[in-house]
Amino acid sequence: MTPRRTSFYLDKRHGKFMGVCAGITDYTGIDVTFVRVGVLLLTVFATGGLGLVAYLALGLIAHDKPRELDYADREDRKFWQKVRARPANSIRDVRASFRDIDRRLADIELHVTSHNRRLADEIEALR
Repeated sequence: MTPRRTSFYLDKRHGKFMGVCAGITDYTGIDVTFVRVGVLLLTVFATGGLGLVAYLALGLIAHDKPRELDYADREDRKFWQKVRARPANSIRDVRASFRDIDRRLADIELHVTSHNRRLADEIEALR
């Protein structure tokens, strides 16, 4: 079974303790320092011991991030974070990107196939 890129995984390779905060960072794209400070503040001030129990439970229940999901570059990581956060927006962005590429290719094709007298004169002068 292949791992799903849209699931939450623990990131033990980049984590300090159990990889929960690093996993949240990988999943959401928020800076790991902010996540760690937020978890610490929630554990100490807002929820008392419940935050610590939730952290440990998440660390025990969630699966480790498979090695094949390590991203080759920053662009891939950002793309998959957007897909996880808002799948409908991701589809819209991909469609818009393809429309833009298609428009640019059509402009190139029009330029190459049209009769450009100045370009023809320059090519003729090179002969």
